[in-house]
Formats: sequence, structure tokens, C-alpha cells
Amino acid sequence: MPLVTTAELVDRAVAGHCAVPSFNIITLEHVEAVIAGAEAARAPVVLQVSENAVKFRYGRLLPLARAAVTAAERAAVPVALHLDHVQSDDLLRQAPAAGFSSVMYDAARLPYAENLAATRAAADWAHSQGLWIEAELGQIGGKAGQLPLDAHAPGARTDPAEARAFVTDSRVDALAVAIGSTHAMTTRTATLDHGLLKRLAATLDVPLVLHGSSGVPDDELVAAVAGGIAKVNVGTALNIAMTSAIREFLAAHPEAVDSRKYLSVGREAMAAAVTAIIRTLTTRPPAPAPHHLGDHG
Repeated sequence: MPLVTTAELVDRAVAGHCAVPSFNIITLEHVEAVIAGAEAARAPVVLQVSENAVKFRYGRLLPLARAAVTAAERAAVPVALHLDHVQSDDLLRQAPAAGFSSVMYDAARLPYAENLAATRAAADWAHSQGLWIEAELGQIGGKAGQLPLDAHAPGARTDPAEARAFVTDSRVDALAVAIGSTHAMTTRTATLDHGLLKRLAATLDVPLVLHGSSGVPDDELVAAVAGGIAKVNVGTALNIAMTSAIREFLAAHPEAVDSRKYLSVGREAMAAAVTAIIRTLTTRPPAPAPHHLGDHG
């Protein structure tokens, strides 16, 4: 089917009180696995290409982007294309012609005033091109080249009042918030600040995005979606699935040299991970137990 826009999928998620799953892709195997996993779950999905993935591909956006567009157009579920964690204005300006309907402009490393100025300029340009734009406020941490960050350190979390001013002044369409997750986690041990998420959801009138979701346990993800997260970004979980499957295959078949043999195993593992994550995101939290008068314990 034709490409859809990220805005359409996020708006649909907000209206349905759910979250759109957004997966970072690096190789063609990632692209195929994400789409296969979404088709198995019968759910829409966002394919995300990060600036770091572009750097890995010799700094060229189009080869991976065109592969993603071609695969998305043949998918049985709605698929959108999103350019993730963009810091380069040159890369930002390549987004529309490459098939992207949205970008995440990342100036969160800068002091607040500089972050705001850079993000506002990016938002003005993006909107002039019909792009939906996401930004980040707070310190989620774990990005390539970034010093280790304690997601629970004072000042790391997104402040609701500051976030409201930032969204108003920058004119972004969505905000990635720092509520306890960290990029590139290889263990699912993150604990989210659901009280802060509740305050952010009550304060802001734009969709909220959770980054670093690979390190968030299922029950925490379910609670985050119930609390107002409308877009959930996942990357490292796919790489863990792929790498683990390939390691296991090569250990069992040390004579293997045909890359199709182990890449297919890795692709299947990623597809299964995608399906599992999507099903988690569509799980409703358990209803609270009824309170009976006379109960005291």
C-alpha cells in the first residue's frame, strides 16, 4: 500500500489512546523484519533512519531510504518513514525528497536557549516542507558519542513547565520526554517516572514520545502508553535479537560462509521481536481491583 505519514499514525494513536511502534532500521534485513513483524501483528508501523545509521551507510541517506520506501509500498500494513535524531541541517533538508514524512530534530545536547533556537529554525523549515517534526527536551542519554548519563540524576528529567514553554516557542508537533529511559540499553531494567509522565501529559498539548524503549520492561511500557505516550521508539532490541540469533547459528554451524544462511536467521529473530513489542504496546493495563465497603486490609 502507499506510504502513510507519521502524523497520520500518531494522530490515530492519540485518538485510540495507544502508541504507534517506531523501529530504527540499519540494514535491508531490518527493513524487511520490521515490516514482516508488523504484518504478523496486523499493525501500522514507523520505519526510522537515524543520523548514525546514515553515517554507517557512508553518509548516504538515499540507498537505505529508497529500499525502505520500496518495501513499505509493498507492505500489507500502513508504514511511515521517519528521519531520527537529526543534528545535521544538511541531512534534515534531504528528508522530503527521500520519502520521509517526519523528522526528529535533536538539539537536546545544547543549553536550553540554543536548543530552542535551533529547534524553532528546524521546525519552521520542516513545516514549510510539509514535514511533521519531533524534538527532545531533557537528557535521555545513551546516544552514540555521548558520555554516560544517569537517567535518574537531578536535572535529567523533562520539566513540565519548561516543556510547555519549549513546545509553544519551538512549534514542534511532538516531544520526546526524559522520564527514566536510556538509549542503547541491553537490559530491560529501566524504571519510568509515571508521576512525571502524568504531569507532562496534563501540561502539554502535543503527542509524547518515549525514546530508549528497548530497556523498558513490558509492564512499564504498557503503563507508559496508558499514561500518554503516543509513539514508542525501539532500536537496540532488534540488534540484540539479530546478533543473538546469528551468534547461535554460527556457533552451531562453524563451517557456514553463505551470509544468507545467518542473515535470514537474524531477520526472523528481529521480526519476532517486532511482533512481540507491538503486541505489548496494544495490551491494556489491568483494571484496578474493585473496592468493597468494609474491606480494611
